[in-house]
Amino acid sequence: MAEIPRLNGAIRALEQGKPAFVTFSPPEVGMAQAINAAPYDAVIFEMEHNPYDIQLLRDCMQYMLDRKQILKSGSIAPAVAPMVRIPPNGGEMNQFFAKQVLDMGVYGVVWPHVSTVEEARNAVAACRYPRPPSAPFHEPAGIRGDAPKHAAPYWGLTAQEYYQRADVWPLNPKGEILVVIQCEEAKAIKNLPKMLKEVPGIGCVLIGEGDLSQDLGFPRQYEHPTVAGAIDEILAICKEHNVVCGHPHANAKNIEELVAKGYRWLMTLPTLSFGGLEKGLKAAGRA
Repeated sequence: MAEIPRLNGAIRALEQGKPAFVTFSPPEVGMAQAINAAPYDAVIFEMEHNPYDIQLLRDCMQYMLDRKQILKSGSIAPAVAPMVRIPPNGGEMNQFFAKQVLDMGVYGVVWPHVSTVEEARNAVAACRYPRPPSAPFHEPAGIRGDAPKHAAPYWGLTAQEYYQRADVWPLNPKGEILVVIQCEEAKAIKNLPKMLKEVPGIGCVLIGEGDLSQDLGFPRQYEHPTVAGAIDEILAICKEHNVVCGHPHANAKNIEELVAKGYRWLMTLPTLSFGGLEKGLKAAGRA
């Protein structure tokens, strides 16, 4: 087989020194198809605040396999890399959620509310297979169970090829799996320097503005000095440790500012357009 290309589009962008553009989506087939046709690098199926339905996730992922796109690109790399935000908070340490979605073939896991070194280490370990202590990139030692029968063919690989690539980036430069931890509490900000120093394998720190603002006492007041200051502090810590920092609410108004500030993971939501409807209602005298 020819050399396996970079499969995870978000990692591809980051390796090229460019920001990764990502979106959240409910696990719905129609949305999966629409997002797969858009120029995103990755999509995060939101299963923290939506029902956790592994069968529905599998359906969404299958409908993202566009044969025409694969043929045209000449590559087994997906047009948009599917990822999942799992339900448990970091403190719940429920690794089986990560194991199940990884076994479906996702390219990354978003862990909400990670606030301590122990929780961060658990997040990375849950996304890695065990290996001997003498193996390269051994720590954090993996605890993922072995069941690649769905994930390997979804990636277009043999089981042995999958094992070589199913590791966390950037700890393993050939890894295709992104571990994204969410910083959503004052406690998490306090512990973030230690987490990034002591836990290799964290691919991105995604700011959880909503929960962070709640924890700071100013719900969704993102421009309040206390909230804005905390957000800036997270970005500064990530820059200091050369770890990708993600912003969850990028839009047409703030995107240029966020890029200039140094965010390398930008979450932009797709928007529905009702231009034809609005014009029609006006023409019919109903507007």
